[in-house]
Amino acid sequence: MIVTFCGHGDETYPDAIRKKLNDTIEELIRQGADEFLLGGYGKFDQMAATAVKAQKKKYPHIKSVLVVPYINRSFDKELYDYSEYPPLENTPKRFAVLKRNEYMVNRSDIVIVYVSHSWGGAAKTFDYALRKKKKMINLAEI
Repeated sequence: MIVTFCGHGDETYPDAIRKKLNDTIEELIRQGADEFLLGGYGKFDQMAATAVKAQKKKYPHIKSVLVVPYINRSFDKELYDYSEYPPLENTPKRFAVLKRNEYMVNRSDIVIVYVSHSWGGAAKTFDYALRKKKKMINLAEI
């Protein structure tokens, strides 16, 4: 089972959300989740990557994958098992992050979200996941 994440990059997340995220990831691992696609930008992505890394101590078989929108992007090799570049060669640079997010949603079975307002990249990704009828877990509603 493949899981991805969708949340605002500029929001400050309280400890209660961090705990919900950790608990949700662990429960999904128990249900068969073994690959986690991560965006690597902003506070929510950082929190999600850190939570997946923490779960790897207990569940070493899971994979943490950074999905990069730009081929030359460097990344923290401590947080991710490897990086993946979707087929975005012909995408204009200004749309690369949006198209990368859509790629992650398309590959995923479940999207873990925390979207509190209707603008920005996270809101667009959330709307895309709704249109694709993806199973979503909204941390704001747990």
